[in-house]
Amino acid sequence: MQLETDKDGYLKHLGDWSPDAAVWLAQSVDIVLEVEHWEVINALRVFYADTGISPAMRILVKIVKQKVSLEKGNSIHLLTLFPGSPAKLAAKIAGLPRPTNCI
Repeated sequence: MQLETDKDGYLKHLGDWSPDAAVWLAQSVDIVLEVEHWEVINALRVFYADTGISPAMRILVKIVKQKVSLEKGNSIHLLTLFPGSPAKLAAKIAGLPRPTNCI
């Protein structure tokens, strides 16, 4: 699979996203998607569909607490799933734009 991405690896065309695209995007950053990744990705895509916002870390933690579980809604857990910058990496794999207030 080959998708058009920007210089940072985000999809140029959000409509190109699919579960297969997510797997491809994750592989490009050495992540193998497991059930817990999909929980975050799906919650993130629903939030984006409702708001048009790719959330920064603090809001991502709240979304995971509300939509996935209290135990998984913390930055340490999200860092284990999406190392480095969870909000940016999760948005990238979910096919969303880069969060605007992430460095």
